[in-house]
Amino acid sequence: MAASVYLFTGPEFGEKNDKIDSMKADFKKKFGEVDFYRYYASETAVDSVVSDLQSGSLFASATFSVLREAELVKKKDELEVLSDWISSPEADSGKVLVLVSDEYSVDPKLEKLVPPANKKVFWGLDESKKEEWIRNFLNKGAFGVSLGIDDGAVSLILDLVDGDTASLRSECSRFFLCFPSGHVVSADDVEKILAHNREESAFTLFEAMTETQLPPVKRLENALSILQKISRSSSKTSSPVSILAGLVSCFRKLAVWHSIHAGGAYLDDFELKKNGFTSKKMRAQYERASRIWTFGQASAIIALISSVDMEIRSSGSSFSDTNLFLLVYSIVMKNGASCAKYESSFEI
Repeated sequence: MAASVYLFTGPEFGEKNDKIDSMKADFKKKFGEVDFYRYYASETAVDSVVSDLQSGSLFASATFSVLREAELVKKKDELEVLSDWISSPEADSGKVLVLVSDEYSVDPKLEKLVPPANKKVFWGLDESKKEEWIRNFLNKGAFGVSLGIDDGAVSLILDLVDGDTASLRSECSRFFLCFPSGHVVSADDVEKILAHNREESAFTLFEAMTETQLPPVKRLENALSILQKISRSSSKTSSPVSILAGLVSCFRKLAVWHSIHAGGAYLDDFELKKNGFTSKKMRAQYERASRIWTFGQASAIIALISSVDMEIRSSGSSFSDTNLFLLVYSIVMKNGASCAKYESSFEI
């Protein structure tokens, strides 16, 4: 019997996670005691994931494993280990492996290991569907509270929040704790609840770097202010490695933007969505970014970030803040050229 393996790709984190949670619930209902494992391909070797699936547990009758960052699984030996386990006659229905990637695709050889019926791409929602999702989410309610929302508030939420449903759910849930049932959320409410309490991340840092209406020095000031806030945060995304991973993701996406628009090519909504640019806000952001950094500069910045990542991992956290500040300076003021020597101060 072939092992049960699934492949879920795409940037719609909320629906993707809901699907996995639903599968877990059904699996637990079927088998009772279940061992649940979550791995990241950047941290755990594929053979360790397969070993856990093969060995099972003395106290559970089934194993449900999720391997995230599946786009990183591409080495020959990793693919062979997975292929051997998936086709193993010893595999049984009490073992499930879900391969997950936030990209739209993974290595073709990995994709071939998964039955077509077990593959799904979770596309980002269209702008109009995001608006509908917000209204339905607030109207459905939670904690005994059901809310309405006006058009201005919906637009402001979409400006402030990354458009996947996981982020929207997390941010919009705050309203249930702040207002009585029947309240209609206004733009002023969104400003007070979300804008003033927005958690900074590598993605808001990138956003600050792309504000083309500001001169570079002001963009640098804003970016460094955000970087300081992230560094002081206790969230799991505040570590230097997480910040660098987020920035790499942004500049890789910028490189994709340049590639698909090479020669002035026009792309319709479907093509933009297929390449990961799912919202009007995101498209506007990367269009601005493309006017700041060329494809070559984006590639140089990716290499510089990788270099800083290696430096921080090898030397520890002692100078990580300094390395990050210099990196942001290099990106904003020097378009990816490294700081090779002391440069005189400037006025802000």
